[in-house]
Amino acid sequence: MNWNDVPKTLKRDIELSTKKEENMAEYMKELRKRVGSIPLMMCAGSMIVYDEKKGVLLQNRKDNGLWGYHGGAVELGESVEAAAKRELFEETGLIATEFSLFEVYSGEDLYYKYSNGDEVFIIDLVFVCTQFEGKLHEQNEEVNELKWFSLDEVPSNLSPPIVRPLTDFINHIEKEMG
Repeated sequence: MNWNDVPKTLKRDIELSTKKEENMAEYMKELRKRVGSIPLMMCAGSMIVYDEKKGVLLQNRKDNGLWGYHGGAVELGESVEAAAKRELFEETGLIATEFSLFEVYSGEDLYYKYSNGDEVFIIDLVFVCTQFEGKLHEQNEEVNELKWFSLDEVPSNLSPPIVRPLTDFINHIEKEMG
């Protein structure tokens, strides 16, 4: 999908987000200067992309070599929904056209330590996207590979903060299927 095909509202969100990302990067640098790498709370918006025929779309992450769904930090002034849609588009090239809140996750198992030593406890608002458009492509900076997995073939080498949410989602779908 080229830029001309991207819906105006998503273009606006991405353009605003670029400015917010710059502000957020400066904000985080300043915050980390003051507090070091101690654990911080981080709000995230995430998207589990699910297709009944293909399964769940996961990404192999460059930062830790593990598999995960799509998402990231909510930028200053950004809504969680916009963050989840933006992250999905940035990481996969897909535009979420139908999605709903699955669950909010927090707690000890959403702790993460980045390779630079920075620590966070994530509050993750996880959405499920069942309708999307666009052409699938990896974001070179953060993603090694994108791959569809059937629910019974999801890899075991998952990024730690997504284990509980993805397991809950798979259990939810399996329960619905009977």
